[in-house]
Amino acid sequence: MERAKRSVLSEFAVPAAAVGVGLVLGAVLMLLTGASPLRGYGALLQGSFGSPVNVSETIVYITPLIFTGLSMAVAFRCGLFNIGAEGQFIVGMVAAAVAGCSIRGLPWILHMPISVLAGAAAGALWASVPGFLKARFGVHEVVNTIMMNYIALYLSHYLVNGPIKDPAVTSPYSREVLASARLIRFMGEGGAFRVNMGTLIAIGAAFLVYYILWKTTVGYEIRAVGHNPDAARYAGISVAKNIITAMAISGALAGLAGSVQVLGIQYRFLDLFAFEGYGFDGIAVSLVGKNHPFGILASASLFGVLARGAQTMQGMARVPKETVGIIQAAVIFFVAAEGLIEGWLPGRRLLGSILPRKEGKSDGARSRNA
Repeated sequence: MERAKRSVLSEFAVPAAAVGVGLVLGAVLMLLTGASPLRGYGALLQGSFGSPVNVSETIVYITPLIFTGLSMAVAFRCGLFNIGAEGQFIVGMVAAAVAGCSIRGLPWILHMPISVLAGAAAGALWASVPGFLKARFGVHEVVNTIMMNYIALYLSHYLVNGPIKDPAVTSPYSREVLASARLIRFMGEGGAFRVNMGTLIAIGAAFLVYYILWKTTVGYEIRAVGHNPDAARYAGISVAKNIITAMAISGALAGLAGSVQVLGIQYRFLDLFAFEGYGFDGIAVSLVGKNHPFGILASASLFGVLARGAQTMQGMARVPKETVGIIQAAVIFFVAAEGLIEGWLPGRRLLGSILPRKEGKSDGARSRNA
């Protein structure tokens, strides 16, 4: 029991130390640009938690990052790099918008979950394509998923300017989803508070992913393939089946992010002129969260707070919002290069014995476990 506690501490102490180093680096950058770090971070906290509306908007920022972080984690656990979460997020938005406005006559208890699941199914199908190509022909998933991102972006552009465009408006918008398909907003409709039950779905998804990965045979096989596909194959585990399964689950989670964005925030699909970035941010969220569902809840919160607070940092403290991007990059850098924290940085001495060295683990195995 004590050993397990020390292991958990060691897993999460490195990201926590990396966050601290990133914040210190951000403070140095503010000083170099002539800004006050105290005023800058004060503005960041004010923008994120300074009022009930700000808290609501911070949660709105955090919610899709939880989904896309989980999406990346499932793929990472199977040894895959699903950089296509952005495309799966887009097709999830389109599918949820179509289901939300075209299915009529159903009560909320049926229409809402069907619309949410439509986005998840679209994301799963979209991710299954590169998963199948990887499993069947050995085509690298990174190239395929990048291309699938662009296909999703331009396909959505075509659809919202043609087949699914709302004829009542001139802008390239889909029809508004029906009230029976919308996620409930906690503070009611029509106000400034946009936080909705999509956040609860995201938290539930984190617990579900944890259960699947660590409490089911499917999750065990996915992790086994990620650790060592040759050993998994020798043990009788189908590597191809688990690659497709992991990509489908990963895509479903990214598609859920799109569903929640449309059904809880926008209420219609709006034409995208560029990538939203939630899928790409999910990579960083997953890495900082050590590819663990509960770690991802924490890292998504951190990135959501930084993203929301960056706006007020620029307005109130005259700190360039790019500083926040540098802080995020520094955090990711130090988490990826965890040896810097565990080894010669003062962090190890300060953290003392809670950071035992991972003796006997090769660099390759450590990379796959990450």
